[in-house]
Amino acid sequence: MTDSAAPARRQHLVPFAALSASYFAHIGFFNPYLPLWLKDLGFGLFAISLLTSVQAATRLFAPYAWGALSDHTGERVKLLRWGAGVALLASLGLWFDFGIWWLAAVLLVMFTHTSSMMSMSEAAMAHLVSSGGAFDARRYGRVRLWGSVGFLATVLLAGAWFQQFGMAHFPAWTALTLLAVMVSVWLLPDLKEEAVHGHEVKPAVWPVLRQRPVQWLFASMFFHVLSHMGIYVFFSLYLDALGYSKTMIGLLWAVSVLVEVGWFFTQSRWLPLLSLTGWLVLCGAATVLRMGLTATSASVLSLLVLAQVLHAITFAAHHSVCIALLSHHFPGRLRGRGQALYTVIGYGFPGVLGGLAGGVLSENYGLASVFIATVATSLIATACAFRVWRLQHPATSARG
Repeated sequence: MTDSAAPARRQHLVPFAALSASYFAHIGFFNPYLPLWLKDLGFGLFAISLLTSVQAATRLFAPYAWGALSDHTGERVKLLRWGAGVALLASLGLWFDFGIWWLAAVLLVMFTHTSSMMSMSEAAMAHLVSSGGAFDARRYGRVRLWGSVGFLATVLLAGAWFQQFGMAHFPAWTALTLLAVMVSVWLLPDLKEEAVHGHEVKPAVWPVLRQRPVQWLFASMFFHVLSHMGIYVFFSLYLDALGYSKTMIGLLWAVSVLVEVGWFFTQSRWLPLLSLTGWLVLCGAATVLRMGLTATSASVLSLLVLAQVLHAITFAAHHSVCIALLSHHFPGRLRGRGQALYTVIGYGFPGVLGGLAGGVLSENYGLASVFIATVATSLIATACAFRVWRLQHPATSARG
């Protein structure tokens, strides 16, 4: 890369940082407080788990469909703009109270157009966060940390707002944050990759998926994110049931995001200390500890804070490692589908299963049972990650 190209690349990364900030600002209030808003509307735990699972259900089909379309047309930015506009219009339906199926339909349309945004954005900027064809952890971290900053801002502000004024303004927060997303996607550089024409042979994804390290990688992702569904769906309800205020709930979410920001800002210093697959194993082991503390010690604030601090490893490090491994296994015109598979297998299936199973568990055995179950799934995730490490380091494992 020439000296003149480097500043141009950095300049192009700024709008992607803005999209990351606005998208996760939306997620930062929506995901933690959606269950509390639904509870405020009078829904029970199973209905809440059903509605919150709609987001995960869209990840079963939407990301791969959008990813394949973006790979085929090369128009990732235009597709992001379309998705943001439709999601904003759909969010207006939250203002109307027509029952559970209306809400499910509104959420379905919204999430169908937002669930693939980050995978398409990551694919669109992939060449901007690489150096010499390799994943640049420092450059990627400096973009992704703005997503964490956006999340932090809204999870704190929304917690204080809802504590003061109640949950009635939840639809307005949704519309305003999605408006910010729409503005940010229109600020993106109008990048277009060369389209794959009908007579051209598109690179196939199946040969990659048949590789054993890739299969075990996706298995580890599945169980790792399944473990986190207890946090994503039931954590706010769990804390609310334990008597924590909405302000304190927001603060505890903020702790996890603060350490996430710290990780993304400094990850280029830490990632070289282990191989990527070694980090995958460490992330799984940290998740076992985090879920165990949350299940057994949530009433002890200091231990709950410690569990939230582990988010730096269980989410932030894990996410960067997965993106780096996917960039290696799914290069070039496979990027969109590779990132989409991460969303589908890593978040879609675990989200549906975790949301619905967690709803059944919490209804019958209490909210703490959800986090006890996540200890088991995080142990499985760690075992799968260890298998990936062994396949990538056969000589090392044989000596051990």
